[in-house]
Amino acid sequence: MTTAPPAPTEFSTTDLVEMYRRMLVIRGFETRVSTLYRDGEVPGFVHLSIGQEASAVAACWHLGPDDAITSTHRGHGHCLAKGLDPLGMFAELMGKAEGTNRGRGGSMHIADPRLGIFGANGIVAAGLPIAVGAATAGQLRRDGSVVVAFFGDGAVAQGAFHEAVNLAAVWRLPVVFFCENNGYAEFSPASAQHAAPLERRAAGYGVEHVAVDGNDVAAAASRMQQVLEAVRAGRGPVIVEAATYRWHGHYEGDPQRYRTPEEVRSWEERDPLVVHAARLRAAGVSAEDLSSMQRAVDQQLDGAVEAARRLPLPDLSTVGDFVLRPRPAHPEPVPPSADAPVFRTMDAIRLAVEAELASDERVFVAGIDVAAGGNVFGLLRGLHDRFGERVRDTPISETAIMGLGVGAAMAGMRPVVELMYLDFVGVCLDQLLNQAAKMPFMTGGAAQMGLTVRTQFGAGRSSGSQHSQSLEALLAHIPGLTVVMPSTPADTYGLLRAAIQDPNPVVFIENRLLYGAKGPQPPAEHLVPIGRSAVVRPGRDVTVVSVSRMVHEALAAADALDGEGISAEVIDLRTVAPLDMGPILESVQRTGRLLIAHEAVVPFGIGAEIAATVAREAFWDLDAPVQRVGAAASPAPYSPGLEQAWLPGREEITAAVRRLAAT
Repeated sequence: MTTAPPAPTEFSTTDLVEMYRRMLVIRGFETRVSTLYRDGEVPGFVHLSIGQEASAVAACWHLGPDDAITSTHRGHGHCLAKGLDPLGMFAELMGKAEGTNRGRGGSMHIADPRLGIFGANGIVAAGLPIAVGAATAGQLRRDGSVVVAFFGDGAVAQGAFHEAVNLAAVWRLPVVFFCENNGYAEFSPASAQHAAPLERRAAGYGVEHVAVDGNDVAAAASRMQQVLEAVRAGRGPVIVEAATYRWHGHYEGDPQRYRTPEEVRSWEERDPLVVHAARLRAAGVSAEDLSSMQRAVDQQLDGAVEAARRLPLPDLSTVGDFVLRPRPAHPEPVPPSADAPVFRTMDAIRLAVEAELASDERVFVAGIDVAAGGNVFGLLRGLHDRFGERVRDTPISETAIMGLGVGAAMAGMRPVVELMYLDFVGVCLDQLLNQAAKMPFMTGGAAQMGLTVRTQFGAGRSSGSQHSQSLEALLAHIPGLTVVMPSTPADTYGLLRAAIQDPNPVVFIENRLLYGAKGPQPPAEHLVPIGRSAVVRPGRDVTVVSVSRMVHEALAAADALDGEGISAEVIDLRTVAPLDMGPILESVQRTGRLLIAHEAVVPFGIGAEIAATVAREAFWDLDAPVQRVGAAASPAPYSPGLEQAWLPGREEITAAVRRLAAT
């Protein structure tokens, strides 16, 4: 519901003057960017917020260094209001090496997490789940911080908005969802986009709705003070809706056929700078003082533009920088001894997560039923009892869960979030594809992203087409993501601990058919290096490369072939992104033959990448064409007989190795 506004805050004249100066900086920055874009000095897309300066300044006025914001594609004003330097921003928009994000982000992605600016975002509403993650970090640390998540009225139609607001309401997170309602979603008026106003939507989530005049900086800042005090006190999230208007089109160059000149002029008459200047004059500030301030801001911004022009462009040799952070150097561990206690893969997962929760206060776990139920398979049972709110149940909201992980990681936490089934990655792919994988790069290395996503897959139990897919190639194709697929209990334990400690986003894919698999238990300090494959069975005639459950099928096939006099060397990839090709190339040099076996469908799978690399690097070592074994190019069938006919296994591997050996 919308509450009655409290008595307005009385700002000092000094504060009112500073509000005006900040709006002048935003207006001056945006008008210069418009000219720079017109003249070809700023490439790409540009979305300006001229006319919306008051809402940005008001929303950020009471924020401190430990507070954070997430922004939109129209985010220059938000970044400036939170304290970002105009020189760095001009340089970034010009694509310069010393830009805010070293020329990797540009207008739509400008950010500086070190200042609590978690990113303008080119994906509508994508910043809202990230804000939920940053707010969760503050709640867990009990540091009194808040997050302001900017969004436009068009974002209310996105599922990410609803998932983020609902999760924030359920957890009573310290976040303000700040809607800059400028009346248009791209070219469409709000009346054509929404069947219900934002106030009614807020009520549906049990969240307070506060309406402010987005063109009156003092009035909006006064109301925001009350809102932020309530949010900091733990009363839960609030939706603030600021009525405002953008003078320019959706983007620079927009012909704006969707609105009339009369409409634009009517809003220009309510120019936030004019409204506030009148207030200053009434408070005794002279016209000369206002003009002097304008000249000072113009001088500052003109100087920043000229300084940015003189800065160098990025060295072309740095094109691949900032994709991944350097990994800790873990040596290959000694395999557990044969007389070690036996444990299961499901035990390995629980013990690994438990060890990281116990050793690092930054680690927390979140996902569907991971706390009360220990997850759908009971793998994490008991961890909530020991670690309390650091093991959290979420609503069934995959986008919010992944965004929660992204935002918390950017805030310096080490979240472990669970995607119940790998098949569900399509529901939340944006947060992995465009956020987790790209944020470190788009911020020029400034964004932290120590995020682990646990998920599982596995065909063979009639789970049907939407619960059986092996989609690792889809994720491995995304630069910035690490994809791990263990096959043994010991490797599961060591790789999961390494993943949680890794400074990069890691998708950890378990095979549910291996949860009951048994093996020797390694010591508690056991860590397996990410990005390192392993020879798990030496051989001389054929190299068989596999991953996850199919490693066991390959080993069974190799045992059967041994009796026929065919010696197969089996390599377990363990990590599919990045691929460790060294042992594969060394093996092919000796055997001259290569078979790649994976559970995924054959076309465009990881086997294609391995085959292409071997053809390039070891062509003259090959004595036969590279072969691949995998599932047929169709969805997973439900009927058990059809599924077994579709799913590859040891028989297919055995037959393929025989053919290779005979070539």
